[in-house]
Amino acid sequence: MELNILEESKTKMVFELHGETHTFCNLLKEEIRKVKGVELVAYKIDHPLVGIPTFQLETKGVEPKKAIKEALKSVQKLASEFEKQAKKL
Repeated sequence: MELNILEESKTKMVFELHGETHTFCNLLKEEIRKVKGVELVAYKIDHPLVGIPTFQLETKGVEPKKAIKEALKSVQKLASEFEKQAKKL
């Protein structure tokens, strides 16, 4: 996975996530959406087979990079909890 920032300011970020599909992008979008101060988060993939996911994130009261980091911590926690449950099977 490679993150490429296309546009960045104190309240807005547009970035690409190379090597990812809807599976991870939907999870990341939902976790970013839960971060306090996030006004808008959306992504698009122009072509389903060769398109690169492009995210748009707009915030108020939190820097976009901090919102992404917080969301990624949440994703890690979810993955850890899922792993624990899977080991019980």
